[in-house]
Amino acid sequence: MAGTETHYTLPLPEFEQSPRLLIVVAPYYKDISDMLVAGARATIEAVGGTHELIEVPGALEVPTAIGQAHRLANFDGFVALGCVIRGETTHYETVCNDSSRALTLLGLQGACIGNGILTVETRAQAEIRAEVDGQNKGGGAAAAALHLIALARHWGGVKRPVGFKPGADEFQIASGSQA
Repeated sequence: MAGTETHYTLPLPEFEQSPRLLIVVAPYYKDISDMLVAGARATIEAVGGTHELIEVPGALEVPTAIGQAHRLANFDGFVALGCVIRGETTHYETVCNDSSRALTLLGLQGACIGNGILTVETRAQAEIRAEVDGQNKGGGAAAAALHLIALARHWGGVKRPVGFKPGADEFQIASGSQA
């Protein structure tokens, strides 16, 4: 029974420079998502971080918004929040699998993401996982993002370009003519 198990939780990382995170939430179950957001905010603020919050229509849109922000904005990390409760159709599997897979792929591309999209069988399970003074998976997702930001900064430095790099500080044009 998961409710009686104990789990080790890493202490929150410390930062010399305050991390900036984007919280992306799908507020389909507004009361649940509000609790997840509260937990994420508290965790980010506990390390001196700052955050912005945006809402998207559903869990499938969370990775798209994070992907756009990763490419176009200047955030150190991302917190994905929402809740998917099993219904009577296979739509549950599609939403759970596709949102999780998309977030994982973004993470493999370098985005520091904490996934706090709840995938549960019942509303009661969601409430337990969202309670601010309980498990609060929103805070857990923020902590995961913060740990990944700390790793990225530890291994950071100059980003290495992909592809062809000229031998000197010069540009080569593919047309073959040189000016």
